[in-house]
Amino acid sequence: MAKANVSFWVHKEGNQPDLLCGRSADYMPTKGHFPILVCSTVVLGGLLRAFLKNSEVIVLTILSLVGFLIGQLAYNFVEMHKVIYPLLRTPSFSLYCYFSPLIIFMAALDVDFYVLKNVFWQVVLTGLISFSTAFIVIGYVVLKFNKDSWDLQSCLLFSMTLGITDPVHSVNSLKTIGISKMYTDIIRGESMIICGFTSIVFGVFRSNILSISNFREFHIILGLSLDILGSIICGYWCARIIQFILTDLFSNTLTDTVLCISMVYLTFYIVEFLGMSGIIALVTVGLNLDSLSFKPRMELTITKFLIMFSCVYQHLIYTFFGIVIGCGEIKYFQFHTSVFMFILFATVNFVRLLTVVLVSPILRHSNYKYNWRWGIVIAWSGIKGVFSLLLAPDIHNLAEQKVESPQLFILYIQVISLMTMGINSYMMTYSARTLGLCAISLPRQMAMQNAIKHIQEIIQNRITLFKTEKVLTNVNWTLVEEKTKIEYIIPSDTVQFPHVSCDKKVKEESPTDEVLIEEARLHVAIIQMSSFEKQCNDGVLSVEAARTLIGATKSYCHIQGKFMSIYDVSTYVRARSWLMKFKNILTFLEYHKDKAPLFLYGNNKFLSFIYRIVFSEEFEYAGHIIRIMYIYPMIMHLWPMARELNVSALILVNYYFVFLYLLESALKITILKSRYFHQRWNTLEFFIVLIGIIDIFCIYFVRLRPDHLVLIQFTVIIGYFRIIRFIPLIKVLIPLLMNIVDVQIKKRLSLMYSITKGYVKSQEDTKFLIKQISSQESINQKLYEILETNKRDAVKELGLIEHEGRDVVIALKTKQAIRNVIAKALESLTFLWSRGIIDKHEGIEMNKVLLAKIKSLNNFPTAIPPPTPDKYLHNIIWLENKDVLIEFFKERAKLAYFDYGDVICKEGEMPQGIYLIISGMAILQSSPPTFGIDRSLSADRESMTRFTEYCTSGDIIGELSCLLKREIEYTAICETILQACFISLEDLYEGFDAFWPSLEYKIWLKLALSIAYQYFESSLVDEDLKFQKCVALNHAYVETLSSYNEMTIDNVNMKFVILVYGSVIDTKTEVPYLAPCILPKTCEQVQGTSDLSKLLVIQAPAPAKNNNNAKVMVFLFHAFIWIGSVNTGLGMTKRDYHWKSKNEKVEARLSETQGLKKANSQGKTAVRNLTVREVTKCEDSGISSEEVC
Repeated sequence: MAKANVSFWVHKEGNQPDLLCGRSADYMPTKGHFPILVCSTVVLGGLLRAFLKNSEVIVLTILSLVGFLIGQLAYNFVEMHKVIYPLLRTPSFSLYCYFSPLIIFMAALDVDFYVLKNVFWQVVLTGLISFSTAFIVIGYVVLKFNKDSWDLQSCLLFSMTLGITDPVHSVNSLKTIGISKMYTDIIRGESMIICGFTSIVFGVFRSNILSISNFREFHIILGLSLDILGSIICGYWCARIIQFILTDLFSNTLTDTVLCISMVYLTFYIVEFLGMSGIIALVTVGLNLDSLSFKPRMELTITKFLIMFSCVYQHLIYTFFGIVIGCGEIKYFQFHTSVFMFILFATVNFVRLLTVVLVSPILRHSNYKYNWRWGIVIAWSGIKGVFSLLLAPDIHNLAEQKVESPQLFILYIQVISLMTMGINSYMMTYSARTLGLCAISLPRQMAMQNAIKHIQEIIQNRITLFKTEKVLTNVNWTLVEEKTKIEYIIPSDTVQFPHVSCDKKVKEESPTDEVLIEEARLHVAIIQMSSFEKQCNDGVLSVEAARTLIGATKSYCHIQGKFMSIYDVSTYVRARSWLMKFKNILTFLEYHKDKAPLFLYGNNKFLSFIYRIVFSEEFEYAGHIIRIMYIYPMIMHLWPMARELNVSALILVNYYFVFLYLLESALKITILKSRYFHQRWNTLEFFIVLIGIIDIFCIYFVRLRPDHLVLIQFTVIIGYFRIIRFIPLIKVLIPLLMNIVDVQIKKRLSLMYSITKGYVKSQEDTKFLIKQISSQESINQKLYEILETNKRDAVKELGLIEHEGRDVVIALKTKQAIRNVIAKALESLTFLWSRGIIDKHEGIEMNKVLLAKIKSLNNFPTAIPPPTPDKYLHNIIWLENKDVLIEFFKERAKLAYFDYGDVICKEGEMPQGIYLIISGMAILQSSPPTFGIDRSLSADRESMTRFTEYCTSGDIIGELSCLLKREIEYTAICETILQACFISLEDLYEGFDAFWPSLEYKIWLKLALSIAYQYFESSLVDEDLKFQKCVALNHAYVETLSSYNEMTIDNVNMKFVILVYGSVIDTKTEVPYLAPCILPKTCEQVQGTSDLSKLLVIQAPAPAKNNNNAKVMVFLFHAFIWIGSVNTGLGMTKRDYHWKSKNEKVEARLSETQGLKKANSQGKTAVRNLTVREVTKCEDSGISSEEVC
């Protein structure tokens, strides 16, 4: 840390009082009004920003002039001098420490680390070249054209200060016109490198260990390198601490904001105190923090605070330095001063242009399409700002020869910064627009028009829905439609063809499929990154996994035509390869005792005694203790002075330890005989004994021939080989190392599984938005095929990972299930809190309890032993975890084992039963599924594409074929060794007979829900179609139609009717519908045209008459379901559940599906499963809400 200055300007000679503002400070400072000046500056800056929007340079110029006027008043009037006296007595380095940390942290936080990492060396070289060029050229111009008496050190420090590119203002103008963030990050990265390097150089000068005369010392360069490395290390660990603080579940927004800003300043001061660069440390902190380092919505709050403080700091800086300039004498401001300002402005821009010319070959090797247009824009990006201004006073303070007008240093830099902010910012924007760098490509325009059209359709659908509301019947819907109509016009300066309309452009300049695919690829990458971040915020994905996936996406995003696959992610992670190799090495080195049978020695008591000694734990530990005891003699042997003083003692000790090693090997050889050399560690110990014996003989021969030089040298070399006697100690550490490696492998395996699962979810999320990405069907089809292929590969990887580490995957799935249940409980708590059922204090306490449970998951075990095969029957969803059903099938189920490549079932064969996969993975290959439709009817939908799907632990093979007793439509082949629970067809139908019709119905319901989600998930995204809820609340049910049977569709009570199997025909229009499809709302009655047709009916919630009771009932239903206090079947509680005869069960099912009137006779127990719609029916039938409750 530099010495604290006694005043803003340092004066070293004499003890006379400093001359401040041209007036001797010979009065006692009193309580002034400096705080009022600070507050007035902040208020004035805020008002100017409010009135002069988008004119930051004008605001700063006005504040600088105001500061200059205040300084002139202070120069002439004592009263004003007393007001600004605290500022003038403040050390310039203190101002640097007050203002710079927060600004540089905000700039670094806005930079994308992954983009910067891809072009790291290009940015570093650009920063160093820019710094060197400015240092040489500006320094030469200052020495040549400046008429003030500045020494060489002042000129070079001035050139370094003026060469700093402001990391905030250099890209602000580009961000407002829609320039890609990757280009602004490159410019900002270069400016941060220059800031960091300049701060280190000034720090070295402040410590008074260096001047221009002794700058050539090598240790100075080494010190600079160590400062940079140390600052980066400190910044990295401080970033980890800040991440730990900000991700704490129990902290609130205010606490997080205060701690974040406090840690920024604390990091800066600690690193500066240690003699390193606080700026580089904060740059490292900002680059290591991203959106995942904060709790959801916390980053936005902290960023707003940083922007607010940064804006206030800039206003204060320009005002304060305007005051300091105004405190100087006017006589130094001459005509040459103005001329020199314009010379410096031209020099700064020339230096920037020269830098661009020098670094263009380097930037062309980056992957971001650098060209001459970008070179012109970057040439105007040399904008100076607060960092140059904060370092300006140190030019005078660190100079070897003091000048009479130090305020000129600040004047030149402040004026140049304002000129570059105004002129360069305008030229950057103008150049970017003129050269077409901010023009929106035609594919992008088409995508925007498609998105606008989609939004307009949503608005129109919402208006149509509102028109049916009785409360809104007297609304002027014509005016509503007029005001809500979106007419987004793309700005003319961002359109490639402004002279033609969008429709004409699309027709005349239709882009190729390659261009559209490339544009769609970038959209896919953005959607995937959004999906990763959402999964992380929802707790589905760990922070490390989400950060890895986002980093991999950004790393492959710039490769043209590259859609990131799961194999690319694995390459990016380089998962556990070195850990597995290290474990193999440890396994190779692991010590195993080769224990011989005791009966081989018969009645030989001596050999039996030696046997017990050799294979005892004490014998093993004694050998380790002997080796540890030899450490001290070995140290004396390696220390020349100690060795010369204790030659005889060391020789005797060597004899003693070699004898012990020999005795140990002899005892083992006596017992194990030839098997002794089968163990690698025994061979090593025998080799150590041989070396020891050779060492003893060499010492003996040296005593006989003390003048033999070669013998002496050989003996010395053999003496150094004694160090290998400690190698056997490693075998004690091997078990510990293997345990550590196993834990790390399980962590990496868990991470890879989480990454792969998150990748699969992102592929599914992206498929829902394909139609919003592009409006062309051919592009959508290509995207769908690519995404489906990548998803299939990822599912395969999931199966392989699960086969490799079943215990790890079970632990991860269990942890995720716990997290989901607690998240649902938090949602229920929020609902109760928002409705006033729970007051604030109770809500806070309950919220703490739930958050504590989530936090305890951090210590959840990384591996859980897999359950026994019979426990897997609980995972069959249609058994509903009912003991009666499970016990029935447990008695009949059998375990089946398959090897790699075995065929479980073949396409076209009759099913033998169902297979519940316990461990392993199988691949299903088939032609397009028929869904019970005759091939002649679905000829137009036939495709030669073979469908591929992977099944892993918990999946079931053969359900549909067994239900229909028809040929299997796919071939199942084992991809790994597979273990499955097999339930034969006969046993399955025996269960159907025993538990008819609920069991067969539930299997059909499960299959119908899976088919609906597989093909229509985008349409059902707002529906809660969990199997348990559909069974308990009858939210969705399956209807069966045989050939020529008819079904009436009630579009009021039926929200969706999905044909999941078979085919039907609209009886009114005679339009055929083939499974799978969603029947349109215009369809009022359908007739089955195949032998068997299955329709999934999703009921629409009916409005309740009593809203309060309905809301309470809805909450109670959710609470019962999720807390688990009710475990119901098809309208029955577990306590009252019993298996009925077929006729009774048919009646029960009819009563459930027809409404509450008939269900009322079954007792009040069934009321627990009522939906809001059924409560309404209950009220219509004469039952009050109080009776229902």
